[in-house]
Amino acid sequence: MPNPKKLYEIKGFKRFAHWFDDPNLWHLNRQSVAKGFFIGLFWMAIPMPWQMAAAAFFAILLRANLPLSVALVWISNPITMGPIFYFNYQIGALLLGEQAREHVSFALSIEWLTNSFVTIWQPLMLGSVTVGLVLAISSYLLVLLFWRIHVYLSWRHRLRNRINKQIFKRPKLTKPADFVHKTDQTP
Repeated sequence: MPNPKKLYEIKGFKRFAHWFDDPNLWHLNRQSVAKGFFIGLFWMAIPMPWQMAAAAFFAILLRANLPLSVALVWISNPITMGPIFYFNYQIGALLLGEQAREHVSFALSIEWLTNSFVTIWQPLMLGSVTVGLVLAISSYLLVLLFWRIHVYLSWRHRLRNRINKQIFKRPKLTKPADFVHKTDQTP
C-alpha cells in the first residue's frame, strides 16, 4: 500500500495531501473494501476520460479504499474497453427499445464525434450506468457477504482449535495425598 505521508513530500500536492489522512482510504476493512469495489466497478463501466480521477474523488468522499477503487477502474483498459462499452451500448439499446447497431466504427476525430457518437450516446450512457450500477451493487453485497463468511469461518476455526487444545491437554501428574511409598512406612 502507498504511504500517505509520502504525499506531503510531492511538490504541488501538499495542499491536497490532508484529504488523504483518513485511515479508511488506506486500510483493508470490510466497509472500505466493499465501498472500494462499488466505486471502482461503477466508474470502470462509464465511458469517460479520467475514470481514475472520478474513482479517487468518490473514494475520498465516501471514505472507501482508495488504491482498490483506482485499481479496479483499470479493468476497462485499452484492450478491454471496446468489448465492455459495446456490451454497455447493447444493454442501453435494449432498455430503450432500439435496435442496436451490429457494427459501430470508432475513430478519434471531431467528425466521428459529431456524426456517429450523436446516434449512440443515449444507449451507450444508459447501458453504462445500468451495467455500472449492477456491477457496483452486486460487488458491494458480495464483498460484505464473503467478508462475513470469512470471519465466521475464522472464528469457527479458532473455536475448534481452542476446544481441541482443551480436550487433548495432557493431564498434570500429581501424587495423591494418601499415596505412601513402601520404603517410607515405619514398622
